[in-house]
Amino acid sequence: MEFYWNQLTAIFITNLPKLLTALAIFVVSLYLARLLSNLIRRVLHTRKAPEGVTHLLGQLMLWTVIAIGAITALERFFPVTAFLTGLGIIGFTVGFALQDIMKNFASGVILLLQQPFHVGESIELAGFEGTVLAIDLRATEIKAADGRIVILPNASVLANPIVNYTRARQRRVEISLSLSHGTDPNIARQIILQAIEETDGFVGKPEPVIVFDNLTSSALILTVNFWIDVSKTNPAQAKDTVLLKLKSAFNQQGIEIPHPAQAVYSKSG
Repeated sequence: MEFYWNQLTAIFITNLPKLLTALAIFVVSLYLARLLSNLIRRVLHTRKAPEGVTHLLGQLMLWTVIAIGAITALERFFPVTAFLTGLGIIGFTVGFALQDIMKNFASGVILLLQQPFHVGESIELAGFEGTVLAIDLRATEIKAADGRIVILPNASVLANPIVNYTRARQRRVEISLSLSHGTDPNIARQIILQAIEETDGFVGKPEPVIVFDNLTSSALILTVNFWIDVSKTNPAQAKDTVLLKLKSAFNQQGIEIPHPAQAVYSKSG
């Protein structure tokens, strides 16, 4: 009995430096894990990320650093790499089967961190235009302009251009007009400019642009561009208001909007 006790004591004394080193590595990894986890939480709170995402990423960082520390500590006693290699093959197989889920998860984390849009904002995404209803780690839900509820995988969201209408404080409105050849260009410009300036939400900078850009056999073609403040009106309402004002003003001034000429042939007999 004494022999085994002495042998155990000798093994303990021989491996004591390794044990202390492993313990020190593990303790440092615990401290570092908490430090990095709290740092990520503070950054995400500053960026106003959802609480669920903040907790998830904080815990993910915590346990990742602890796991690395534990593996490094165990390497002092036996090779952990070979064991992990076997686990890695299994992990690769499972990861390949779940790659779409993991891709959407990673894309969801990126979206929640970068925040290209928030819930309630008006966006255009993957051919759909509407209001954001929800953003989670798997998908983004929007309500399209026609009332449809569209749920898009986050990987698809991140892979496509994102147009955020809400964050654009000013929008340009474009109108195309056709006037008769007898129209005085200067009078037409004055009428158009007055109608634009009287529209709610009109912004003077950049200045409106009124260009006669084409001449056909039946009409003068104008292109009108002006800017509006989207907090006061939207492009569709502004365009509707200007066109109604122009129709009334053109009627008062006797300015005609030509109709396409059609030739009708009659065959007798």
